[in-house]
Amino acid sequence: MSDRFALIARKQAVQRQIEQARRRLERERLLLPTVNPRLIGQLETQLEQLMAEEYNLRLKIDQSK
Repeated sequence: MSDRFALIARKQAVQRQIEQARRRLERERLLLPTVNPRLIGQLETQLEQLMAEEYNLRLKIDQSK
């Protein structure tokens, strides 16, 4: 059961990171005149990876019931 709690805690941490990444990406996109396409791409990739990790954690949590 403690493994499940660890998965849930990690999922919550990843959700916070997703929210931070979304805010940063949105902030960078609003700076249209000075947009750095490389940074935007890196942020999008980071967001995709975090979302994939969250999905995998959800699956593991469901399987641990």
